[in-house]
Amino acid sequence: MSKLFEPYTLQSITLKNRVVMAPMCMYSAQDDGMVTPFHFVHYATRAAGQVGLIILEATGVVPEGRISNKDLGIWDDAHIEGLSQLVEGMKAYGAKTGIQLAHAGRKATVDGEIFAPSAIAFSSDYKTPTEMTEEDIHYVIEAFKQAAIRAAKAGFDVLEIHGAHGYLISEFLSPATNKRQDQYGGSQENRYRILRQVIDAVRSVWDGPLLVRVSAEDYAEDGTTMDDFIVFSRWMKSQGVDLVDVSTGGVVPAAINVFPGYQVPHAEAIKHGADLPTGAVGLITTAIQAEEILQNNRADLIFLARVLLRDPYWALHAAKELGEDVQPPVQYVRGW
Repeated sequence: MSKLFEPYTLQSITLKNRVVMAPMCMYSAQDDGMVTPFHFVHYATRAAGQVGLIILEATGVVPEGRISNKDLGIWDDAHIEGLSQLVEGMKAYGAKTGIQLAHAGRKATVDGEIFAPSAIAFSSDYKTPTEMTEEDIHYVIEAFKQAAIRAAKAGFDVLEIHGAHGYLISEFLSPATNKRQDQYGGSQENRYRILRQVIDAVRSVWDGPLLVRVSAEDYAEDGTTMDDFIVFSRWMKSQGVDLVDVSTGGVVPAAINVFPGYQVPHAEAIKHGADLPTGAVGLITTAIQAEEILQNNRADLIFLARVLLRDPYWALHAAKELGEDVQPPVQYVRGW
């Protein structure tokens, strides 16, 4: 059997294969964060296409922490019903389900005041954020905890904390964006403190698989590097994180040399350096490419993004390419 279509166990759940749909913002929610008909079609179609684990897009834990006012929300109990219906639609086709809990920090584009570790705008196109007080930080930590409670009620199998791409948590982690002089700034341990507290808060109410998405390279002289994230990942492991989903960039404006598999070395370094399972992401588009990553023990799961926008049935096509007998839903058998 190919590694790509080998089942994989994440703590208490077993995925039928190692194909994961990475969180991708769809900007299609109602202004109040509620799901729309688009979401039911979008996610269930990838489940029918035999993706093993589907992780919903960045979902705001507070309204002012959304990337846009069209992001999904999980800051209110009213969001639970729609999210639960999404979960039901995906599970009907055998997919496991996850949700990415997020706060956009200084990259939020919603109306009103936005917040970040330091009062530094991402670029001239973004608002200057308000530097967070410790009270603001504790408010956000509690929001992640309450979001985890709602995610459990909605029936998700997996939670992912968004600590990447220049959003709030990654802003705290990076010295390029965190200029604080208190216990949340300065040293590696201080910059990690908010993520440590978010993980602990989530773990206090969530006993299922827990993932964290990171940007393991800032591509900036004063930013974080892979070595920082090996340390951070060791700490995450000690806190009960089950897998790190390894991306790069987005923390500061930067020129990034992009090519197929360009982020895989970061997943490989963290996997072996921190002895923690990782997910590889970033221009992984073919079955052979995904299989090479797994066979060479460079990562444990394959996170696919834009290729699944182009082809919801990528997993079925990959199975055929690798000689695996993976069946589509019975309604579609005639087409295969």
